Amino acid sequence: MDDDLPRPRGDAASLLAKEALDSYSVDELNERIQLLESEIMRIVAHRDKAKAHRVAADALFGGSAETPVTEKPPTRPGLEER
Repeated sequence: MDDDLPRPRGDAASLLAKEALDSYSVDELNERIQLLESEIMRIVAHRDKAKAHRVAADALFGGSAETPVTEKPPTRPGLEER
C-alpha cells in the first residue's frame, strides 16, 4: 500500500509554510485558518486513534506506549480573534 511508504521531506505542510500570504484578503486568511484547523483536528484524531491502538496492543502483547494520548493540540495566540 502506498500509504506505508515514507513521505518525501517537502510535504504539503512544508510547502504551505513557505507560501507568501501577502496577496490574501482577511476573509481568505480566515477561511484558510478554518481549513487548516479542521485538518489539524483530523490529524490529531488520527494520531490519538493510532496511540490508543498502540496502547491496546502493548496491553495485549506487553511493552509500553511511548507517550500518553492527548485530546487536543495546544492553542495558538491570536487564532480566536477572527
